[in-house]
Amino acid sequence: MKKTAIPLATLTALSGVAQTEAKNNDPNRPNVVVILADDLGFGDVGFAGAKSIPTPRLDSLACNGLRFTNGYATSATSTPSRYALFTGMYPWKNKDAKILPGDAPLLINVNNYTMPQMLQKAGYTTGAIGKWHLGMGEGHPDWNDTIRPGAKEVGFDYSCIIAATNDRVPTVFVENGVVVNQDPNDPIYVDYDNNFEGEPTALTNPELLKMEWSHGHNNSIVNGIPRIGFMKGGNDAKWVDEDMADYFVDKVKNFVTENQDNPFFLYYGLHQPHVPRAPHPRFVGATELGPRGDVIVEADWCVGQVVDVLDSLNLLDNTMIIFSSDNGPVLDDGYKDNARELLGDHKPAGPLRGGKYSLYDGGTRVPLFVYWKGKIQPAVSDALICQMDLAASLAELTGGEIPDGLDSRNYLPVLLGQSNEGRDELIFEAQGKMGLRQGDYILIPPYKGPKTNQTGNELGNSNEFALFNVVEDPGEVNNLASVEPERLEAMKAEFLRLVEGYYNPNVFVEPLK
Repeated sequence: MKKTAIPLATLTALSGVAQTEAKNNDPNRPNVVVILADDLGFGDVGFAGAKSIPTPRLDSLACNGLRFTNGYATSATSTPSRYALFTGMYPWKNKDAKILPGDAPLLINVNNYTMPQMLQKAGYTTGAIGKWHLGMGEGHPDWNDTIRPGAKEVGFDYSCIIAATNDRVPTVFVENGVVVNQDPNDPIYVDYDNNFEGEPTALTNPELLKMEWSHGHNNSIVNGIPRIGFMKGGNDAKWVDEDMADYFVDKVKNFVTENQDNPFFLYYGLHQPHVPRAPHPRFVGATELGPRGDVIVEADWCVGQVVDVLDSLNLLDNTMIIFSSDNGPVLDDGYKDNARELLGDHKPAGPLRGGKYSLYDGGTRVPLFVYWKGKIQPAVSDALICQMDLAASLAELTGGEIPDGLDSRNYLPVLLGQSNEGRDELIFEAQGKMGLRQGDYILIPPYKGPKTNQTGNELGNSNEFALFNVVEDPGEVNNLASVEPERLEAMKAEFLRLVEGYYNPNVFVEPLK
């Protein structure tokens, strides 16, 4: 049984848009652009207080739109976060929703609901451009042939993406399932276990490097940068890292221009500030924070280019732009680029504790704003909302249909700034370990494991329950578990109810009861 979205006519008071009966070719329905940065922290942008990194285009959109102070990804790492965005489901309900290698099979079941498929059925042309990291094909795909299933099979009419991350092989663009510029006389081979005979690596040929690795990135060398995994061939197809931003911006401009006459949905996955950080030369030195700061400035430019093309085509009045990040920040994620040494007073997570990989709030609480020129009034919202909720919310906005059983919730009035009644609670996760945000409080159960990982980020593992009021104590310094025992027990019970059957008891210091 399906839940049909509320007819668009009933939303007139909320959006101020003249609504008509939902039709596949209805020009009154807004275009939707979702821009997702990669490893951008809560405090990495000017509108959240950053002073060392100029982000004027993002600041303008955020300050003229609706900015959320309690906007969340579901997860503190990329793949599960994106999985939740597209499927409207908690990623921890899928045991395979974890950081994927570049040759992993498609993570999303093509027979299940996805947000882009819903929008297709509602009459939208859909596009995915940029970072993907949700797998392709059926595992270990043949990169010299059309790769299926992929973005097309989960609802995207057009796609131009990278398979995983820019630090993993294969270092090629895949457009509509086909590697761009692939030469059949120079076939591509990828292996995540063994190198190919005679192929240089960071360990065997360090003289070929223009960027040094710090941990975990010492396999094949592409563009002078060592990667995760081994790759052979495809020399004409390999990207140039410094040109990646321009390449994807051009693809975005083409998609918007070609689809300007009909409603479209665009997912634009920025690769910044994920490692390796290789800004275009015109952005080098844009900050005093080194490459990490510079690529955030580059990302700001990319967003500005999206706005400019929409404006030039007179589409801004009818386009909802949603900006966020897949997870929190990290400094040394495998390369020696002085991100930590040049940090100065900048705080990537702002007032929050932790970052990427972390159960602390800095792992999943991320920048999030919605801009819709003339339809959403400038405001700051404290409502608790998650990227996963876009699935149900956009269904109501566009006249789409969603199935029963999604974890996504319809908060369209919250996204439009007409209500401050967001989620009551949210399960967040970091590499399979989970916590609960409920109201102003966060509960983190006692987990086995190290306090930090090789990046230096705190993971949130502890021998005791942690209970924080993150409104009064955003830095999660004061553990209230012994001070508020009744709240602790109530949140423990709710946590166990929500994750029943989906957590591994072996990761806890003691089995939870």
